[in-house]
Parts: sequence; structure tokens; C-alpha cells
Amino acid sequence: MISLEQLVRPNIWSLAPYSSARDEYSGKEAHVFLDANENPYNAPYNRYPDPLQRELKAVIERVKGVPSDMIFLGNGSDEAIDLPYRIFCEPGRDNVVAIEPTYGMYRVCADINNVEYRPVLLDEHYDFQAERLLEACDEHTKIIWICSPNNPTGNSLNRDEILKTIEAFDGIVIVDEAYIDFAQQLSLRQELPTHPNLIILQTLSKAWGSAAIRLGMAFASKEIIQIYNKVKYPYNVNLLTQQQAKEILSDPYEVDKWVKILLSERQRMMQAFAELPICQRIFKTDANFFLAQVTEAKRIYDYLVDRGIIVRNRSKVKLCDNCLRITIGTRTENNELLSALRQY
Repeated sequence: MISLEQLVRPNIWSLAPYSSARDEYSGKEAHVFLDANENPYNAPYNRYPDPLQRELKAVIERVKGVPSDMIFLGNGSDEAIDLPYRIFCEPGRDNVVAIEPTYGMYRVCADINNVEYRPVLLDEHYDFQAERLLEACDEHTKIIWICSPNNPTGNSLNRDEILKTIEAFDGIVIVDEAYIDFAQQLSLRQELPTHPNLIILQTLSKAWGSAAIRLGMAFASKEIIQIYNKVKYPYNVNLLTQQQAKEILSDPYEVDKWVKILLSERQRMMQAFAELPICQRIFKTDANFFLAQVTEAKRIYDYLVDRGIIVRNRSKVKLCDNCLRITIGTRTENNELLSALRQY
């Protein structure tokens, strides 16, 4: 990895971050707040939230085993995806490389930030080789995007190839682990101390059942996290989100129960789906969904919509011709889907 200063855009490296009222007295106790032009009534919602989410990060540190100064919290993973473009990529000059197919927001954020996006197709097993990703890079490639388990394919990518990519690339490698709680493969969080160019994304939206509160997490070196915090908007995670996140994180054993139930239902659903006349192939998955190739994806999708059942038609995604992505719901929801498809 080249130096972080060389990777970061010069204007970002020298940026003086906004200093919020809550930052300026940090480290001291206070009980009278007359600094931020807040209304003194309607506590606690009248006060700006902690801009660095210190209490919440302390909880995440205990759950995830990552020091608080190596944690960034954002408004969903989308904020943690967008910020690296603004930190590392000069618009109109730099580029990023990503596997294809994968989560669409990597490309959307590249387009918004006027950064060239270079997709590299996965192989017939929906996996990749580090060499092919690295061949797509040049002196202006700042970021490589890897999603594992991948979306929409569902499979975990080859861990050795991910590590080869991290070790061989001079820039930033971002591994999105949104679905890691459902996978047998271990998170790469323990690789952070020895790989300063690695950023790992996780979320409370999937296994933790908290998509509505919009909390995404980025784990990286404390130097990268300091830059994230410098560029983010001051109060990017609101008080209600911080409170609800602390509550759900306080009971990881309940989440473990949910995951076990969903994995059992996933196995049952994949077996039942494979027996349907419409099903041509089901792909291996390590997520809370599976990808299935069917006879007529568009017609089947429309048929289900008419019955109030919504799945995801991924037919327009490369390498996913005639594929539906099925999220695992409750047993009742899953049975309703199967019943409708058996009548198709």
C-alpha cells in the first residue's frame, strides 16, 4: 500500500472539518447547554446527538471485537459506500474496480461522484480471481470493491483470493460483509491490524433486523476512520437510531436465534423451490436469500405481484438471466410463496 496521504485527495487531506458545538468541550462534564442554539424544551429530542456516537461504538466494540477508534457509523451502509469516493477519488480522473454482478450502489455512487467504474465479470461459479481484478487496475485506480457474501448471487467469495487482492493492491480494498452473519466463512475483521488498506462494511439491516433505523458500519484503521469522521456531516446518525441500535445490540443471542431459524427456512425453501416445475437452477448461497434461475422470470414475477407477493427480478443483471432473488421470510410468508408458485 502506498502512503495514505498519497491515496487521499489533497483537498480532503488538508480539510479542516466542521467543529460542532458538542465537539468543542469534549472530555469535560457539563449540565447547562447554551452553546448550540437548541430549544431548552422537549428533552431529550431537543439536543443534537453525539456526533461520534461514543456510547454506541462502545457497545459495537464489545459485540464485534473492533476498537472504537476503528469504527465509523453512518446513515446506512450507503453513506459508508459514498464517502470513500469523496475521500480517495478525484472526479473525472480516478477509477474504481468491482466484481460484476454485485450490489448496485457501488456503481451509483461512482456515477454521482463522476468516477469511472470498471466491472470485472465473475466466473461461471460466481467467484473471482485476484489476478483478473488487478489486471483491470491502473495508476488511477483508488478502490477495489468486493461484496462477500455477494448480492445478488448470495455466495461467499474465495477468501484466499480476497486476501491476495488486499495484499497485492496499492490502493483501498473495501469488502462489504452485509450478509456475513448468515455465512459459515468468518469475517475479515481480524485482518484489519495487518492490512491498513482494508475497509470492511457491515450493517444492522440484515441479520439484526433493523433496516428501518439506517445504521451502517465501516471498520478500518484508525487513520482511515479519522478521515471518514472528518468528511462526514456532523450529526449523521440521529439520536433515535443510536438508541435503537444500542437496544438491539444488547441482545445478540436473540439475533443468533433469528439467524438459525432463517438458515433452517432457507434450506427448506431451496429444497422445495428446486422441486417446482418453473425452477431450472438454484445457486449456492451464504445469505438470507437465494438466487434461482426460472423458466420465465418476468411472467412469474408479475404473477406473484398480482397476488401481493414481492420477490426481486434480477434478469437484467449480468450473469443472472431469468433469475429471481428470493428473500427468506417467516414460515407463513414462505409457504404462501410456495403455494402460489405451485398453482402457477
